[in-house]
Amino acid sequence: MAQTALDVVLIADEIDRLPPDSLEALAYLLHNVPPNLRVVLAARSDCRLDIDDLVDYGQCSVIGPSQLRFDLAETIELVHSRLGASVDHDAAARLHDLAEGWPLGLQLALTVMSGGIDPKAEIAALGAGGGLLRDQFVGVLLANLDPDDLALLTRVSFVDALHPALCAELVPRDDTIDRLARMGRDTPVFVATEQGEWLRLHALARDALRRRFADLPHAEQADLQSRAARWLAERGLLEDAARHAFAAGEAEIAYGYAERSLYESLMARGHSSMVAWLDRLPPEELDRRPRLLLTAAWSLAVSERHEEAGRFVARILAHPEVDDALRCEAALILSGAAVFADDPDRFAALHDPWATAPPLSDPVLLQVHANRSAFRTLLEGEPGLARRRQQQAPRSASAPVPHHIGRWGDFIVGLTYLWEGQVLQAETVLRPALAGAETDLGRRSPFASMLAALLAAVAWERARPAEATALLADRLDVLEHAGIPETVLLGFRTMARVAVAEGAEHRALELLDALHAAGLARRLPRLCIASLADQARMHARRFRPETCRELAGRIDAILADPAMPQGRLWRRSVELHRELAHGHAAIAAQEWRHALDPLVRADTIAQQLKQGRLHIELLGLRAYVRDRRGENAAPLLREAVDLARAYGLLRVFDDAHPALGDWVRQLEGGTAPLAGGAPGPLAAPMRPAREREAVRAASTASAALTPKEREVLELLARNLSNKEIARAMQVGEETVKWHVKNLFAKLDAGTRKQVVARARILGLIEQAE
Repeated sequence: MAQTALDVVLIADEIDRLPPDSLEALAYLLHNVPPNLRVVLAARSDCRLDIDDLVDYGQCSVIGPSQLRFDLAETIELVHSRLGASVDHDAAARLHDLAEGWPLGLQLALTVMSGGIDPKAEIAALGAGGGLLRDQFVGVLLANLDPDDLALLTRVSFVDALHPALCAELVPRDDTIDRLARMGRDTPVFVATEQGEWLRLHALARDALRRRFADLPHAEQADLQSRAARWLAERGLLEDAARHAFAAGEAEIAYGYAERSLYESLMARGHSSMVAWLDRLPPEELDRRPRLLLTAAWSLAVSERHEEAGRFVARILAHPEVDDALRCEAALILSGAAVFADDPDRFAALHDPWATAPPLSDPVLLQVHANRSAFRTLLEGEPGLARRRQQQAPRSASAPVPHHIGRWGDFIVGLTYLWEGQVLQAETVLRPALAGAETDLGRRSPFASMLAALLAAVAWERARPAEATALLADRLDVLEHAGIPETVLLGFRTMARVAVAEGAEHRALELLDALHAAGLARRLPRLCIASLADQARMHARRFRPETCRELAGRIDAILADPAMPQGRLWRRSVELHRELAHGHAAIAAQEWRHALDPLVRADTIAQQLKQGRLHIELLGLRAYVRDRRGENAAPLLREAVDLARAYGLLRVFDDAHPALGDWVRQLEGGTAPLAGGAPGPLAAPMRPAREREAVRAASTASAALTPKEREVLELLARNLSNKEIARAMQVGEETVKWHVKNLFAKLDAGTRKQVVARARILGLIEQAE
């Protein structure tokens, strides 16, 4: 090989089947490979070649299952390239989860779907346990297995995570472990893992095998469940052991396992099966086992059933031996429920008595308390101080805080940065937190979905709509039911803004209606008000005054209801939405004199809360309105643009109003001097699109006139008097006279008719006028 003049690639597949001598020869070859030879080796399982030194020195690359498996973005791209727009991102994400990124599985699924009438219906059927892919592929795969292999897989399929020793316990045969190893090499039944002996059945095969398990005699099922419970309990896996013991009919043993494990599992991993256990546990068992009662309260507080948490806390505090530490923990539980209930004032009332020197010793609870202190500070409008509070929890090297609790801290920090509009810093915190949460909890877990909502908002502000859509794909339903209100609002709002940018206004309105419906279903009126305010923003972009007035009126009616919360924190947050809605309604009606006041009031609240992104948006809108009023808006717009650049916000002005976005782009592109007023859509009279394009083309011919001068010129061409022009522009008559005087000078005219005639000759106004 070294003496040839050819570049050669040697590919060897399934090298794990080679005898030891051949593997040794391969290792020798890799250490002494000629420069014109490239070697590619593939194995279905870990294969030791003693080439770690080559990897360390960068002479060899190792590609494992995580690199070979498609990620969500790759799946979405593949689905859209094969099926086009007939399958949306949500359906593509569901297909990705079903196939677990398995490239061959995705290709098979797409082949089946492309031949069907309704690809989305096929994905739904696949998720429900049917569909052509399961019937045609999985059925054939299982039918071609050796009967003994199929029997083995059926009898171990009810366990989520498999270990060879556990399988040998369930199917005590001499060749059980060897059979598992062979099937792992020869079939796609098992999902490949990076390391360790634990195995997992692929979701497509697992569901089919579990249906076969359900057909086994009941006594055999119970025996297998009992043996799995014992094996798992002996190794400290008590939560899984409890579930299998209960399925085996060993209720008392299951309750004991659950009591010993569920609280620790909830605190360590952020989730447990406690909510499912509530339907299994008799009430007297809960009262007899206070730790289960505490776990139930924690689990319910951070779910859509948060109202039930209060009843469990009351049962906890009714016990005679209750100390301050338990009372403080009860306050943490109830304050968490208040967050999910969008009741910031109740949250503050529960947290504040324990704000300083909480009587807690558990480092996990201390970190939870620090997270809550940070959130409490954020509600007061101090995001920087909130980050400091979050970091003030005592740290212990001997008792480290679980990853999940730490990620809640990252969530709070990311939210504070997003609150300020500091999207660049938010991304550095949220991206690793989301990756860890998806690995530990699953992509569609509530906490991962909430992190994704924050990161999607960041991606949108950074002008990455495809990434924002992928982050929220197949997650809005999770947020709707189990997200804290702020993440529900961010998720639906981000997707609505993406839809507007894509020209799908109907889809955006549908999403905002869904946000309103979620607010009604969860009895969260702030979400309803935010939905109506965002709808007003959207209609103001198209200058629909009646629709905007109706939406603002609906917000007023909601807030006038005495049944609405009256707390200071809640009212301040919703007053912000109300002022925004009224400001957009005035913009839609082009009532420039009335538009500025609500925008100023909204900006005052935004600055009190230090909501930096919203403050920048309102600066831009105020500049827009002032320009329409004939005032000098240049300094205000400069400040807004400079702040947006510093914060990394790329979408803020387009989201506020398309005319404002066009004006800023002209400023950034240097096509017009800001000091004299920018030409183009910002100053053009609001007319039908075709006429606006004609005016835009005419204004490009000369940048000599300011926006207000061009508007006065067009009204002069309609033979309006100074008084009529002042009324039409909603400015003073003296302001109009000043603009007319400037027109005389710039167009070298002595009369109003000469001004109009010269403007037509220069192409500044249409000849038809």
